[in-house]
Amino acid sequence: MAILDCGGQYTKVIDRKVRELLVQSDIFPVGTPPERLREYQGIILSGGPASVWNEQALHYDPALLDLGIPVLGICYGMQLINQHFGGMVVPGLRTEYGETEIEVDPGCPLFDGLEPKQVVLMSHGDTVSELAPGFQIAARSGDVTAAIYHPGLNIYGVQFHPEVDLTVPGKAILTNFLMKICGLHGTYALEDRIHTAIEKIREKAKDQKVLVLVSGGVDSAVSAALLLKALDPDNVYAIHIDHGLMRKNESDIVCENLKAQGLKHLIRENAAADFFNSVIEVNGKTIGPLTRLVDPEEKRNLIGEVFIRVVRRTAESLKLDFDQTFWAQGTLRPDLIESGNPDVSGYAHKIKTHHNDVDIVRRAREKGLVIETNWDWHKDEVRQVARALGIEESIASRQPFPGPGLAVRMMCNDATDRITSEQQARVAELMAGFDPAYHTEAVPIRTVGVQGDCRSHRFLALSYGKGIELEWDKVYAIGTGLPNQVDFINRVAYVLNKERLDGPLQCYPLYINPESVDLLRELDARVVSKLNTKPISQVFAVLLPVGITKKYSVAIRTIITNDFMTGRPAAIGKDILRETVAELTREIERDFPQIDLVLYDVTSKPPATVEWQ
Repeated sequence: MAILDCGGQYTKVIDRKVRELLVQSDIFPVGTPPERLREYQGIILSGGPASVWNEQALHYDPALLDLGIPVLGICYGMQLINQHFGGMVVPGLRTEYGETEIEVDPGCPLFDGLEPKQVVLMSHGDTVSELAPGFQIAARSGDVTAAIYHPGLNIYGVQFHPEVDLTVPGKAILTNFLMKICGLHGTYALEDRIHTAIEKIREKAKDQKVLVLVSGGVDSAVSAALLLKALDPDNVYAIHIDHGLMRKNESDIVCENLKAQGLKHLIRENAAADFFNSVIEVNGKTIGPLTRLVDPEEKRNLIGEVFIRVVRRTAESLKLDFDQTFWAQGTLRPDLIESGNPDVSGYAHKIKTHHNDVDIVRRAREKGLVIETNWDWHKDEVRQVARALGIEESIASRQPFPGPGLAVRMMCNDATDRITSEQQARVAELMAGFDPAYHTEAVPIRTVGVQGDCRSHRFLALSYGKGIELEWDKVYAIGTGLPNQVDFINRVAYVLNKERLDGPLQCYPLYINPESVDLLRELDARVVSKLNTKPISQVFAVLLPVGITKKYSVAIRTIITNDFMTGRPAAIGKDILRETVAELTREIERDFPQIDLVLYDVTSKPPATVEWQ
């Protein structure tokens, strides 16, 4: 199966889902010459952030769609197909971000065996306004065309994303395309890719010494395990850096686990002072220190650059020449896609810079010094690899933790952002037709989101009304609907500990310092200890500088996902007991007198990201 990348954030998820069905796949740029694709039994065109109707539309060879090979276009891919064959695509008819109910035609081979009504993940601003000649509509979302197909050409298009978990019938749709339409058979196993990874490590490192950067998470643990299988253990040097932004007792636990893995050389570097106080320069701009930064991209860039500085210093203490020594890290494919790495996708927009893909890392890649054992895998695949390699379950199933640590779970703020009266009035207007028991207002705190495969840095909205007795479906509808209807909000949080706000909400300055980090660390430990249960995939706390009578509030973020590229919050009263959330809320009010509001993030990914920054 050939997957043609149009710059979508989910391109690699398509690849993962295809491989999950045991079909071998390869990713190419959408501009790949058609001759290179003739031997494939099917082609999938990914989504992407561009628009087919403007000057930024991606170049492709029109002969691509004349190969006689079955084609499935996803989101941008569907729009490209429709326009190619003489249809029309326009912006602004209706944007859709998040879970959406559609009606499908089971008579279309792509939807064979499905019930007419299905829930899928939409993420688009452009819409098919005029169907191409010869094509039929195979699914609708109200007045939006959700799927098309041409029976004679064996060409299909879906506006939604069948590759993500939030599309309920996604696996069935892809199975129909791969097996029934393309005639493929599932014979490709994950073990093949593990073997390939080990061989690539041996080919690159040979008998040289290799540094492996270990956070203690499953990604870096798998990197270390693969290196130990591929190389002489005497040549593997593991470095764990505590940047002062780790979770409670985490570095101690991490180092104990790594020693048990059989690493002969493990160095722990306590470097909080470096991260809190350093100043760097990126593209001629001075950034830092961390204790004065607000912008999430600047925080990520500084932490990434300082991380490598500390690694360099540690390597030199081991008598290793950092500029000539191989070093390995657990970079995942989604990290590179979200960072807008041009080596992975020439078209993807930057959503957020990952610490393992800052400029200094890219320069080292150019020199051939970086070994990224997991570069072709997603989080769930890495967990499978970990178990296959015999890594203990406490690491294999460990919750993700971003490289910048608690720094990106603290909503640093200089209190200069403002919500206009027009914006607040727009929110009130939209909520007027909703249940009068619930109220929502915009807050001048910006969070990071992903909408239409593009990064958004928009405001938070707070909803309140019934406290812990909330009706989940109604509150979730606000979290899903509001970001779709206004262009200045990408996340909604619900107030658990108050039915109404007894005064005006205030925003305060907040910067990273040992005291604020300690507060967040303790809050996070309490939240995780209470809510880290199935089916929740990830749970953590976020510190916000907002309140009515106090200057801090805390947000609880839960996510249920398999691929970590999309996900939804755990439903209170369904996925998680209401009594458990109520007890946690009472504990925070009792034990953390600095905290005013206890919030619950009710937004899926997209339109929000899992992390708030």
